Amino acid sequence: MADRDMVLIAGFAESIIAFRGGLIGALSRAGITMTATAPEVFDAGTRDKLGALGAGAVSLPMRRTGTNPVADLVYGIRLFAMFRKTRPRYVLAYTVKPVIYGTLAAWLAGVPSRFALITGLGYAFTGERRRLLSRVVMALYKIALRRSSKVFFQNPDDERQFREMGLLPLGIPSVVVNGSGVDVASYAVRPLPTGAPPVFLMIGRLLGDKGVREYAAAARRIRAVSPDVRFRLVGWIDTNPDAIAQGELDCWVADGTLEFLGKLKDVRPAIADSTVYVLPSYREGTPRTVLEAMAMGRPIITTDAPGCRETVIDGENGYLVPVKSVDALVAAMQRFIDNPDLAARMGQRSRQVAEDKYDVHKVNAVMLREMGITGSDAGKEMQA
Repeated sequence: MADRDMVLIAGFAESIIAFRGGLIGALSRAGITMTATAPEVFDAGTRDKLGALGAGAVSLPMRRTGTNPVADLVYGIRLFAMFRKTRPRYVLAYTVKPVIYGTLAAWLAGVPSRFALITGLGYAFTGERRRLLSRVVMALYKIALRRSSKVFFQNPDDERQFREMGLLPLGIPSVVVNGSGVDVASYAVRPLPTGAPPVFLMIGRLLGDKGVREYAAAARRIRAVSPDVRFRLVGWIDTNPDAIAQGELDCWVADGTLEFLGKLKDVRPAIADSTVYVLPSYREGTPRTVLEAMAMGRPIITTDAPGCRETVIDGENGYLVPVKSVDALVAAMQRFIDNPDLAARMGQRSRQVAEDKYDVHKVNAVMLREMGITGSDAGKEMQA
């Protein structure tokens, strides 16, 4: 067995560098040999970036949003075979299926240290018409997490809910970390746009539970009286059952409600061209796009919901609004329209919060410490 080997199990290849690149680098500096696995075939760019971080890449087919139990069982068997062959010391899984099947496969294969990272509850836990799916997912979580060594959460609400629902036994330790963190050096402060009404921006997968429809409804109402105010949307229509229809998006664009920028590899130019960042999500782990906007000095409007509420000190670096409330969303947006100086003041506070609480080096230091990983450079990471 390779005592310094780890397998990182992801549900989406593109998320590995964006969300876990800093962690992989910290683990590499601590002497850990990393292999990342995801359902998609890794493109050359992702493989090169992983290679530069000292990590390998393995593709294992998995239907991220499918509900076919046979396909999921095959995915688990493939993970088990991989673990039996490579004999890693550690496994770290995040998102629903990798956590469930990755943890069980690692336990069956005798992997000594099995860590789960809960980055949000997923579409199975939100919405009113998914009760059967929710029960299935909860039952699987309950089976898998009792075989984990430790579970990481990205907000205290998720941790509390897992405990209260019995999904995480009392005997399994858990830790709350401040999301995935953000590289505050890469996401440097950029000046706000000047000489024009505010530009609002939302970034994310185009899902109902992200609050895209509420964002569009608020934009339509504001533009009816203030047509110069601009509302931009970055993202893509996912295969998730909760995805909005292409026709809805086309209507928002056609009537001028939203400017759709599509899926961007680098969101920093879009954030730089915005005044206020908006995420009316129903629930998150900790929204990475909010952290990126905060680091770049943007005020935030988001919901008073698990994962979202932790990012905003209401009235200091932005505003919290009730979930699904278009009226409250419009009112918060109107404050920035009526007071042009508000965005600069709140944006400065956002940057301070990003540096103090969400710096990726601080988040990674906690992760390494809680996984019991030390190495020649681990101490440096923990002091960063």
